[in-house]
Amino acid sequence: MNPMKFGLPVAAALTAALLSGAATAQVSDDVVKIGVLTDMNGPASAPTGQGSVTAAQMAIDDFGGTVLGKPISIVIGDHQLKADIGAAIARRWYDVDQVDLIVDVPVSAVGLAVQNIANEKKKLFITHSTGTADFHGKFCSPYAMQWVFDTRALAVGTADAVVKRGGDSWFFITDDYAFGHSLERDASSVITANGGKVLGSVKPPLATPDLSSFVLQAQASKAKIIGIAAGPPNNMNEIKTGSEFGVFKGGQQMAALLALITDIHGLGLQAAQGLLLTTSFYWDMDDKTREWSKRYFAKMNKMPTMWQAGVYSSVIHYLNAIKATGTDDPLKVAAKMRETPVEDFFARNGKLRDDNLMVHDLWLVQVKTPEESKYPWDYYKILAKIPGDKAFGPPDPACPLVKK
Repeated sequence: MNPMKFGLPVAAALTAALLSGAATAQVSDDVVKIGVLTDMNGPASAPTGQGSVTAAQMAIDDFGGTVLGKPISIVIGDHQLKADIGAAIARRWYDVDQVDLIVDVPVSAVGLAVQNIANEKKKLFITHSTGTADFHGKFCSPYAMQWVFDTRALAVGTADAVVKRGGDSWFFITDDYAFGHSLERDASSVITANGGKVLGSVKPPLATPDLSSFVLQAQASKAKIIGIAAGPPNNMNEIKTGSEFGVFKGGQQMAALLALITDIHGLGLQAAQGLLLTTSFYWDMDDKTREWSKRYFAKMNKMPTMWQAGVYSSVIHYLNAIKATGTDDPLKVAAKMRETPVEDFFARNGKLRDDNLMVHDLWLVQVKTPEESKYPWDYYKILAKIPGDKAFGPPDPACPLVKK
């Protein structure tokens, strides 16, 4: 075919059509697919699970359901808190189902396994409920981001404040997996740096049905503070057991290095009152947090955890980066996400650093007494803002992404 026979206007139109086709091809497979890989029925399902799925879908709906003229879809997977299952789902999603981004992924062992697959497949992964600081430290990746918290930030928020209030001797009850070990390590460094002492620790497996012997060992240590270096369900069961065994009446205190609002709701204010903890998000903090959280509540009949709110925040930031760059190319999108500040109902003074940790302000809170709580889910008194740079600290030099 000789394009000259059609004349210049037609040739120009053909060229424009070809260029337009090239532009739209920047979205792989003509769809942006987001996979929520979570715990749908196990011990981490209340603070993640269906709530994380709902938060991701809210972000997609609020964004308009399309980006660069292409639909945004969601897929759901249950890793059952098992690293091998999580890795297998991630591999299938990236290879077969053409998933562009995986989000959520509770428990650090599964998060680290999925991070390995994301590196191998050169696809994006944002974790919200994996807390080990190694994720953005020695295992950091250009493809994997940590959005809500890490163990060091929680340690700075909780351990630092408690030691400065006189809680200078600690004994840890630590979940026996990567997350718990990381939490104890980071908290211990803060305690000793402030002149405190760590007297010892015990390490129950995840979801241990009877925690009595572990709590009794902590009680016998005579430490002023029993540090709960654990996530759900162990963390709240340990606080409940400690209350039943008279830990508080005996003059000892418990400090939760990770506690979520769903944990407090399940435990009840009678047992949890006075507990100190650090959080990235509280639904009742201001008008912005309340507006989004009430929309979430209308769908889930409970208030969101920091993990679930973080899912929404990161999905919106990701979609905005695709829109701004005109492509869903993983590294180009990640670069735009780092370039753009994160300031929304979830994150204050947020920035995705070169090590792919999203640094933002945290909040030291205390659980209210039943008398102080005036309405449903009115659970926290905000004691202090912890600036993100102080909470998260400098990038780990073990991360090869960090500029030396």
